[in-house]
Amino acid sequence: MQARDRLLKPVTGQRRLAPDALREALTDLHEFWLTAHAAQAGIGADQGVALVAVGGLGRRELVPYADLDLLLVHEGRGGAVTGLAGQLWYPLWNSGIGLDHSVRTVGEALDVAGTDLRTAAGLLDVRFIAGDQQVAERLAVSARDRWRATARKRVPAMAEDARLRWQRSGEVAHWVEPDLKHGRGGLRDVGLLRALAAAQLTDRPSEEVQQAHRLLLDVRTEFRRVARRPNDVLRAQDADEVAMALDKGDRFDLARALSGAGRAVAYALDVALRGVVSEGPRRVLSRLRRGPERRPLDEGVVLHGNEVTLARDAEPHRDPALLLRVAAAAARTGNQISPATLQQLAESAPEPRTPWPVHTRDELIALLGAGEGLIDVIESLDRTGLWARLFPEWGAVRDLPPRDAAHKWTVDRHLVQATAHASRMVTRVARPDLLLLGALLHDIGKGRRADHSEVGAALATQVGERLGLPKQDVDTLSAMVRHHLLLPDTATRRDVTDEATVVRVAETLGGDPVLLELLHALAEADALATGPGVWTEWKAALTGELAANSRRAMAGESITGPRPLESPHRLRAEAVAASGKHDVEIEASGRVATVTVFAPNRPGLLSRAAGVLALNSLEVHAASVDSYAGMAVLMFTASPRFGSLPNASLLREQMGLALSGKLSLAERLTAKERDYGGRPEDAPEPRVLWFDDEAGKDYPGAVVLELRAADRIGLLYRVAGALERCGADVQWARAATLGATAVDSFCIRAADGGPLSTASRERLADAVHTAAVT
Repeated sequence: MQARDRLLKPVTGQRRLAPDALREALTDLHEFWLTAHAAQAGIGADQGVALVAVGGLGRRELVPYADLDLLLVHEGRGGAVTGLAGQLWYPLWNSGIGLDHSVRTVGEALDVAGTDLRTAAGLLDVRFIAGDQQVAERLAVSARDRWRATARKRVPAMAEDARLRWQRSGEVAHWVEPDLKHGRGGLRDVGLLRALAAAQLTDRPSEEVQQAHRLLLDVRTEFRRVARRPNDVLRAQDADEVAMALDKGDRFDLARALSGAGRAVAYALDVALRGVVSEGPRRVLSRLRRGPERRPLDEGVVLHGNEVTLARDAEPHRDPALLLRVAAAAARTGNQISPATLQQLAESAPEPRTPWPVHTRDELIALLGAGEGLIDVIESLDRTGLWARLFPEWGAVRDLPPRDAAHKWTVDRHLVQATAHASRMVTRVARPDLLLLGALLHDIGKGRRADHSEVGAALATQVGERLGLPKQDVDTLSAMVRHHLLLPDTATRRDVTDEATVVRVAETLGGDPVLLELLHALAEADALATGPGVWTEWKAALTGELAANSRRAMAGESITGPRPLESPHRLRAEAVAASGKHDVEIEASGRVATVTVFAPNRPGLLSRAAGVLALNSLEVHAASVDSYAGMAVLMFTASPRFGSLPNASLLREQMGLALSGKLSLAERLTAKERDYGGRPEDAPEPRVLWFDDEAGKDYPGAVVLELRAADRIGLLYRVAGALERCGADVQWARAATLGATAVDSFCIRAADGGPLSTASRERLADAVHTAAVT
C-alpha cells in the first residue's frame, strides 16, 4: 500500500491533505483496491455474493492505520465462498493492513446481530463495495428493520456496556489524556446516538453534536498521522503538533476544545438514554392510565419518573434558592435534572442577591455534601450556564488542562472530584461547610498568570463575601486556599519531627487549630482527586504526623523530636561492627517498611544502598544516615512499587555484592528502567532549588537541596551518587512521588562540616541535574 504511505507522509513539496480530505482519500484508495481484487477473485454482480464494509470504511470515515471491517455476505454457497474470501483476505494481511472479517449469509449476519450489540450497531453502517448489490441491500434493509423492532428492549444492555467502557477509558471531556474513541463523550458514543436515532428512539444528533463529532474525527485523524500507529489515547507529547496541524493554538487550547466536544456528546447521549428508559412501553402505558408519577423531593421539586423536575406550582423567577434545591435533590437521590427543567431554570432563575441568604447558602452546602452524586449535577448546571451564574470565577478553570503531569482530570473536574471526596470527611472536622467550600475553591486561581494559591485566596475571599459568610469564616476559607499545599509539601519534603519545621507550619497558620484540621482533610481530598497513587499510605502517615505535631505546637506542648539512634540499633551496630560485616533488617507495617542497613562507614554507602532497594522495586520515601562505633546506620522508609516486599536475606546478599563492587548497579538499573519504558522523551526539565533554613536545628550549617524531576527507577541512587562524588555529606533525604514527578530533598553539609560555598552549590546543582537526566 505505497499509495497509502504517500498520503500519510507526503514527500517534500506535496500538499498535506486536511483531515477530512485525508479520510476521504483513504476511503477511496481502499475501496478501489478492494473492488479491483474482488473482480480478480471472480466476485461478480449476479453471483449472490457481495463484499460490504462496516465501521469506519462503511461510514467513509477511515482514519490512518485503521483496521478494515469487512463482511462477505452470500446466499449459501459454502466452500466456494470461503475460497473467494481467502483470495481477498490474504493480500490484505500480506500488505500489513489490520482486518476484522467474516463470511456469513444474510440470515447468519442477522442472527449474530441479535445477540451481539456491536455487530447490530455495525450493520447499521453497511455499505456495498463489490459483487451482488441486491444481496448487500437486502442485508442493510433487514438489519435496519430488525434494529428498529428490537432496539428499545436492548437499550439497558447498551447503557451498561457503555458504562463499563467508560470505567475503563474515562472521559474525553475531563481526562488529561483522553481516549478519543472509547472514552465517555467519544466517537463510540456518537455511534450510539446514531443507532438510537436509526431506531427512531431519539432525534438525529444536533448540530452541536455533529460539530463535536467532526472535531473528534479530525483530532483522531491528525493524532494517528503524527503518531504513525493505531492509537486513540491522545498523549500530551503529541497534542501540540496535533493542535498546530488543526490550527487550534497549543495543546491547552486543543484540550479545551476537546473538552467541550466531549461534554456535548456525553450530555446528548445521557439525555437520549434517559428518555428511552423513562418512556419504556410499560411506563408509557402506566402514564396513560394513571397520569405521571410525581414524588415530592423538596419545596418546588419533584421526582418525575427517573428525572428531577419542578413542581407544577414552582415559580423559579421568584425563588433564587430553587435552582440549588433542585440540584441538591438530584445529587442526593442520584437522579438527573430533566433537560426541560434545566432550560426553564436557565431562562428564568435569578441570581441570589449578595450576600446570599442563609437558607440559600445552606442549599449550596447540601449540594456540595452529596458525594459522588454532585459530579453529574454540576456538569449539567455547567453546560447550561447555571453554574457560572453562581460562580462567575469558574470560567478560568472550565475545561482547563493541568500543567502538572500528576493530575488525571481537568482543573474544573478536579475541584468537583475533590469536593466529592471531602464530603466523606465532614465528620472529621469542626467546620464541614468550610471544608466543602475549600475543596471546591482550592485551585480556583489556576488559569491565570500568577501564583494560583495567592490568586485563589483573593478569589475565595470574593466568593465567601458573596455567599454571606461571616468575616472570620471568609478569612479561614481564604487561608485554606492560600495554604492548601502547606501540609503535603512540608510533610513529603522535610522532617516532620523537626521543631523548627513544625513551628514554622504552626506560625504560618496563625496558631489556628481549626484551620489546621481543615487543611489536613483538604490535603487528603486534593490528593485523592489528583490521580491514582498520589495519596499513599506513607504520605498519609507523614501528613498526619505533621498535623499532630503542629497541633501540639499550637497548644504549647512539646513535639516529637528527631528520632535518635535507638538502643536496639546501637546494640545491633556494635554487634555488626565486631563482626566486620554488614547487615540488613526489614520491619514491615502493611505495605510500608523500614529497611535498616548496617555497614562500615565509607563513601558511597547511601547511593549503593538506594540502588539495591531500587533494584528490588522499592520506592524510597525517606532516608536518614547515622553512625555509631565506626558503623553507618542507614534507615529507609520504603514501599514496593508493585508486588510484595523482598526478603531481607536477598537485600543482605545484594548489599554485600554492591559494597564489594561485584554488583554493577548502574548497568542493572539502566536495564531495569529500559524494560519499563525508560525515561519519557517529553519529561520536564529538572529543577534544583536551595533552602537555607529548613535543615533543622540538629543540623547546624546544613542546607536543603531539592530536586524536582520526572520520576524514574533508581533516581535516588543516581542523585545520591552524584552528591557523594562531589564530596557532599548527606544527613537525611526525603523522596516524594507525585504521579510521574519526583520531589527529592537532601540535607547536606560540606565534607569539612562548614557551609557550602557558592561554587560548591553550583557544582552540586549541575551534578544533580545531570544525574536526573542521564
